[in-house]
Amino acid sequence: MINDRNDSVIPEKNSASCSGYCSKCNKIHTLPYGTAREKAGWLLRRLEQNGSIELFSGGSTTETSPTCSTEPLFSDERGKMFGVLECINGSGKTVWLYGYSGQFNTQWLIPGWVPPLFDVDHFRTVHDPIEARIKALGREISSYPAGTKQRDQLVQERKGLSQNLMRDIHKLYHLHNFAGDKATLSEILGTENGKPTGTGDCCGPKLLNYAAVSNLLPISLAEFFFGRENRSQSREHAQFYLPCKKCRPLLGFMLCGAEERRLDFGT
Repeated sequence: MINDRNDSVIPEKNSASCSGYCSKCNKIHTLPYGTAREKAGWLLRRLEQNGSIELFSGGSTTETSPTCSTEPLFSDERGKMFGVLECINGSGKTVWLYGYSGQFNTQWLIPGWVPPLFDVDHFRTVHDPIEARIKALGREISSYPAGTKQRDQLVQERKGLSQNLMRDIHKLYHLHNFAGDKATLSEILGTENGKPTGTGDCCGPKLLNYAAVSNLLPISLAEFFFGRENRSQSREHAQFYLPCKKCRPLLGFMLCGAEERRLDFGT
């Protein structure tokens, strides 16, 4: 059952947790909630109890890193989406994958959570120097009165740098599916229009991509919001949601091949 205002859902086991049209095979692919709904409830409780996303380190210590605290998610920073993907490996054994949207306190990589759709070191090489220049331009812009030629020139320079940086970052994303295909964001979404910031950084794409490159077959998926409601009030704490609109166009390609493989396993 979907709420039209915010895409909130009351998951039923056999309802679709995500779906998308694949232009490659001209089909709509889906993935059900299945037992991922119960596992996501377990993860939600663990996050509430621990107050940290440092859940999978495997150590015996109860101390957690401040950078992994969930407290900021209930502050002005607002909350974020978390997801659980049920998979089976080549031996038919169940494997659970866990993901969070975007970065967590500037961190792309935290043990136990799936990585983004790009190589983080390569991303930093491309991103960090240009981002530093963009911030420096911002400080320089603030030193000139509005309407001055110097300010306008700096604003245009910053705009150009930002646009070029976003294009360069999008080239780093590599999406894989279960038919053995690989594509960039532009190959799936086209090159005509700009892509919204954060496209491909949500839980669904991250979880599915990791499953594909790890030769794991996805069985079910569930995503929930954790923390203070977002500014548009379309996401509330402990509520389940469908993948966001900016990432849904990726899901058809990413799910391609999974249904056929599930039939082979009898799932």
